[in-house]
Amino acid sequence: MAESKPLLSLDGDPMAAEALLREVFGIVVDEIIRKGTSASEKVCEWKEPEELKQLLDLELQSPGESQEQILERCRAVIRYSVKTCHPRFFNQLFSGWDPHALAGRIITESLNTSQYTYEIAPVFVLMEEEVLKKLRALVGWSSGDGVFCPGGSISNMYAVNLARYQRYPDCKRRGLRALPPLALFTSMECHYSIKKAAAFLGLGTDSVRVVKADERGKMIPEDLERQISLAEAEGAVPFLVSATSGTTVLGAFDPLEAIADVCQRHGLWMHVDNLLKHCHGSQASYLFQQDKFYDVALDTGDKVVQCGRRVDCLKLWLMWKAQGGQGLERRIDQAFTLARYLVKEMKKREGFELVMEPEFVNVCFWFVPPSLRGKQESPDYSERLAKVAPVLKERMVKEGSMMIGYQPHGTQVNFFRMVVANPALTRADMDFVLNELERLGQDL
Repeated sequence: MAESKPLLSLDGDPMAAEALLREVFGIVVDEIIRKGTSASEKVCEWKEPEELKQLLDLELQSPGESQEQILERCRAVIRYSVKTCHPRFFNQLFSGWDPHALAGRIITESLNTSQYTYEIAPVFVLMEEEVLKKLRALVGWSSGDGVFCPGGSISNMYAVNLARYQRYPDCKRRGLRALPPLALFTSMECHYSIKKAAAFLGLGTDSVRVVKADERGKMIPEDLERQISLAEAEGAVPFLVSATSGTTVLGAFDPLEAIADVCQRHGLWMHVDNLLKHCHGSQASYLFQQDKFYDVALDTGDKVVQCGRRVDCLKLWLMWKAQGGQGLERRIDQAFTLARYLVKEMKKREGFELVMEPEFVNVCFWFVPPSLRGKQESPDYSERLAKVAPVLKERMVKEGSMMIGYQPHGTQVNFFRMVVANPALTRADMDFVLNELERLGQDL
């Protein structure tokens, strides 16, 4: 990087700050929004860790750097990052981008507020409640409570903590000594954060009773009933059933109505209104004064474990305003249509084998290379097939052509899990995936 004059502080110089931000926004538009969403560009430019450290020059120094150097830093960060907005990125449960959501995030970060009281985040307190109200309505709830969480793991931790508090409210004051041995129930297909939540909250992972799932990954209500009876016979107190709508790998949906019937018979918790504040509230006097000049029920910060909480509702609200419910519905329909198209095309080609017919937009499959086709009865078939996905993943990442996740699952050896979620995807992108796997695996 060329030497240049160090950048003086931009504090108190709004013109210089504006100039810098305009330059940075230009880089974002060119390198992420234009190139990052182009199928002709790489999904990622892979570098080994030590080489990447040198390229980024990560060490923090005492003197500051020039604006030219800072802009070059921005370009480097983008260049060597994975472009999750790319039409060939299928690696996670998220992908793609939305201009209105991005605009919302820019506004959020620029305002730099924290969503714990109405006095410093009036717009977002009201906005979050409206978005949550709409989300509750989509699942048929006319009332309730909620907050935006940083992710699914924290959401699941909240669920466990709320269920425990609902059954034994004294545990908030007295801790674990107020509790008998507890048991919570979840499917063998559940998210791993359920066990992490049990450990974090002091219940221990042994308190998590794993319920069997059927061949499609759905919780079996009859085994749930059996597990509850077994826990009670062992002296544990059942207090929560955690069901899943769209499991991480297979995209399975647990039979919620049948599970709800089991919960009702055994008095287990599924949903309680107005519990967040009672469970998590600490009534910090420097934030949540009860004699404020407005309705203090709008100070939502006492509902959450965090103190400071970033604003997450604006990007969804702005996108929803722009797309409307109908537009979002079309996006979902398109994702399912493309997932079905991908499955149909797989069935036409030799070497692609579905793990199961997908229920959601998760398409799970094996790519069987030429050397293994027709050899399913060979004693080492599974062992050799397990090595295929890791090799193909390395090749696609190092070439930057696409990214698809893989994993083993139970007794099934490594297979690809492709998530069709990017709203910009087309049939051509589905065809590319199949063609690229054939190209990358033709010599295996």
